[in-house]
Formats: sequence, C-alpha cells, structure tokens
Amino acid sequence: MTSHHVRVATALAGLAGLIFGIVAASALQRDASAQPARGARRIIRPEKAPNTGLPFSPGVLAGDTLYVSGHLGRDPVTNALVGGGIEAETRQSLANIREVLRAAGMDFKDVTTVTAYITSFNDFPKFNAVYREIFPNDQPARATVQVAALNDGAHVELQMIAVKR
Repeated sequence: MTSHHVRVATALAGLAGLIFGIVAASALQRDASAQPARGARRIIRPEKAPNTGLPFSPGVLAGDTLYVSGHLGRDPVTNALVGGGIEAETRQSLANIREVLRAAGMDFKDVTTVTAYITSFNDFPKFNAVYREIFPNDQPARATVQVAALNDGAHVELQMIAVKR
C-alpha cells in the first residue's frame, strides 16, 4: 500500500470513529435525559397544604432525601393558625407535614430528624404529648429550641428531614 493510501485509510478510520462517537454520545444523552438524575431536585407542593404566598417550598426532594420546610399549625383551607394553643397547632403542623411526606411517597416512618421551635418551654409537656402520638417508638433525632417569637404568633413550628427507605 502506498503512503497516500495509508493516509486516506487513516483519515477514513478517524472519520468513522468520530461519527460513531457522536452517535454513541447522542444515544447516551437521550437515555440520561429520559430518566431524572439520581440527585435531581424536585419541589414538593401537596394539594392539601396551606398556601401563604411566602417565598419557600413546603418540601424539596433531592435524590432520596426530603427536606421539609418549617410548618406552622395553619389550616390548609383558610391559611390561618388553628385555635387551641400548642396542642392544636402541633397536630395541624404534623397533619400539614404528613401531606408533604405523602406527596413525596413517604410518611413519618421515613423521618430521620426533626427541629421543633416553640415559644415557651412551659408548653414542652403538651407538645411532647402530641408529638408522641405520631412518633410513639423509634423516634427520629430531634432538637427543640425555645424562640422569642414565631410568624403570626404561632406557638410551634416543625421542620423535618426524611429519607426514602
């Protein structure tokens, strides 16, 4: 074979390799875009949730981890705090969070950590009594913090992280 033929054959082989690479990369890209990335971020907005119009999402699912925003004891229809003090607010906050969990395909069994903000440790026993209704055994890790005030005069705000099993 002459050197001219070797150059032509090499150029054709390189061109064929380039075309094959483009086709293969295109196919892989199509497959990757057909399925959400494992670490993809998805906003969770359940239908039965208060809509305050404030700039935050009720939950954010990143991979298998759900980050649940702080929730007050707001009625999902009126957006107003429920009456009845910390017990009623805790129940409603938990009900609202359950809707976020369910919208992400989870429930309280998937919760790994809770942060509770309460305005008075005098209400701590009442809060714990309601909390135990939802988490009677094998409770998630938790921090409880007394704060000077919460939005709209609320007594409690709950924030959680859950992981799909």
